[in-house]
Amino acid sequence: MAVCLPSQLTLWVAASKLIGFSDRGKTTKISLKSIPHDIKRADVSPITQRAENIGDFTLEEAIAKANTLIEAMGWIRQFRGKTTVIKLGGSILDDTQALMHILLDVIFMESVGMNPVLVHGGGKAINRELAEAGIQPHFVRGRRVTDQATLNVVEKVLAGDLNVFLTEEMERLGGRAMNLSFLTTNVLFGQKLAERPDEDLGFVGEVTRVDRNVIEGLSYTDQVPVIPSMCEGDDGQHYNVNADTAAMAVAQSLGAEKLVFLSDVNGVRRDKEDPDTIIHSLSSAEARELIESGVIDAGMIPKVEACLETLGRGVGKVHIIDGKLRHSLLLEIFTTQGVGTEIHL
Repeated sequence: MAVCLPSQLTLWVAASKLIGFSDRGKTTKISLKSIPHDIKRADVSPITQRAENIGDFTLEEAIAKANTLIEAMGWIRQFRGKTTVIKLGGSILDDTQALMHILLDVIFMESVGMNPVLVHGGGKAINRELAEAGIQPHFVRGRRVTDQATLNVVEKVLAGDLNVFLTEEMERLGGRAMNLSFLTTNVLFGQKLAERPDEDLGFVGEVTRVDRNVIEGLSYTDQVPVIPSMCEGDDGQHYNVNADTAAMAVAQSLGAEKLVFLSDVNGVRRDKEDPDTIIHSLSSAEARELIESGVIDAGMIPKVEACLETLGRGVGKVHIIDGKLRHSLLLEIFTTQGVGTEIHL
């Protein structure tokens, strides 16, 4: 079955208004002064305007949009009450339009009975804040070396600015969300990462425990948990955590139906230079074969291997999708073919 175009999702956005966004309380007026980068709010007025004018469709357009809803209905029923963990980070946080559409997708998912959980990083925002402070970033094997000065910036950006910004933006768009960090209610606990005895990355940590009761309690009250990729040690020490591994830990703890990585590429490709060669569905065995044959290589290998590890620990499926494609989250979950790569056991 052909994938519906993003424009066909207008009716989904409209339907979400009928489900009850408007009566969930007052939205929050926010200030962007605390955001460490020059991000402007997306102009979402065309979205809401089209949602409010659904009576302007031609009959053929209306039928096509109704068919889209019918296709989605089966998936909505299947995933109602199920948890989906969404990892947000990278350049998507710098793309205002893409970010707003992702947040709208998350709000829609919650409104139809799913339990979305948002885990975010913020590497580029951290780098900008470090540059302003005159601190040179340093990485070892892709991990940020985090001394005390760097940790202070990471805490401000991740647990403070971005975590609050994402939560308040979701409220402004009509959803309900709660920011969870050591500044509010902490849910990620861990320890210092020690991968190699001869290597000290500073205050870089790994998650060893997730307070699932808090997260599930928020989902039960129709709120979206928003969690930064930081953890707290038993002694109260804070640690910087890789956002991918933080999202994996949350998904495993919750026994999530899905873990979705929002990426800068559209998924796993047979030819990494050709987006049209995307593989929409992969079993774990097929994924390992593609790694061995060299089809999956370079930077995609650790991400796919992380996906396979997550599947082995109780997560139903893992998805890699292009976060900059408009409504890619809804298209991946609520259409038959999807738009990214789904990896399963």
